[in-house]
Amino acid sequence: MGNHTSVTTFILLGLTDNPQLQIFIFIFLLIAYVSSVTGNLTIIILTLVDSHLKTAMYFFLQNFSFLEITFTSACIPRFLYSLSTGDRIITYGGCVCQVFFAYLFGITQFFLLAAMSYDRYVAICKPLHYVTIMTHIFCKRLVLCCWTITLLMLIPGIILLLNLEFCDSNAIDHFICDAYPMLKISCSDIWLIEKMVLYCSVFILVVTIIFVVLSYISIIRTILKFPSVQQRKKAFSTCSSHMFVVSITYGSCIFVYIKPSAKDETAINKGVTVITTAVSPMLNPFIYTLRNKQVIQVLNGIVHKVYSFCGIRNMLK
Repeated sequence: MGNHTSVTTFILLGLTDNPQLQIFIFIFLLIAYVSSVTGNLTIIILTLVDSHLKTAMYFFLQNFSFLEITFTSACIPRFLYSLSTGDRIITYGGCVCQVFFAYLFGITQFFLLAAMSYDRYVAICKPLHYVTIMTHIFCKRLVLCCWTITLLMLIPGIILLLNLEFCDSNAIDHFICDAYPMLKISCSDIWLIEKMVLYCSVFILVVTIIFVVLSYISIIRTILKFPSVQQRKKAFSTCSSHMFVVSITYGSCIFVYIKPSAKDETAINKGVTVITTAVSPMLNPFIYTLRNKQVIQVLNGIVHKVYSFCGIRNMLK
């Protein structure tokens, strides 16, 4: 922080001042958070314990579920605490930490979705070479690249954010600490960091979405060449879950870059943030499990074993 900075804490204004609406929001976000953590943790456990789910696709899904848990945990619990206690104050260090981890886990998701689209491309367009291309070492390197690229892009912006000065207002018009609301109340020259955030965001969205689109263009072309309808349906089913998640993730973020009126901009950004931090992480496990017969079979098998074990124990008693 600079020598002239007088603000050491921030006040998060939240979503609304209506007490009754706050209760509804608290219950909704609590259910969404618990469902998100439970669902994604279930996917991680299934992919770890079952030998049938040791392929590259489930390795990426395991990492994506981990990112979903950490991303929503970086944002939602602090807001739930604020709603339950009425304490809206957050320290400068805590605010910067929340920005760092939210962006770290959120941006890594985009690169991982691109890597997952490449996995589906190889599985459908080059099935005979799938095992030799998508080796465990190669998949680990892809995931490591996702994290590394994100860190390299994020660290310069965080360093600039740490040097911002806040002289007058300390009220952040959001329910979490975010870069743009912090920049709005800063009395420093924010031109460089504002451009950096904008260009990095556009770069991440454009590069990853181009990679995803090109992968799926090749996938669709290959699928349409399949002779039987059954083969086409089976091939589309292996990609449908990933396509749903990509649509939700990119669709919600694109809304942020649509230029609304100044009056509606903050409200729209808050609504989009609720979707990306709470709703999407809750829906994604259900999308992957409900549309994946192999995961459902493994889950049913584990539930049956647990039920049988409990039944035997009761009989012994």
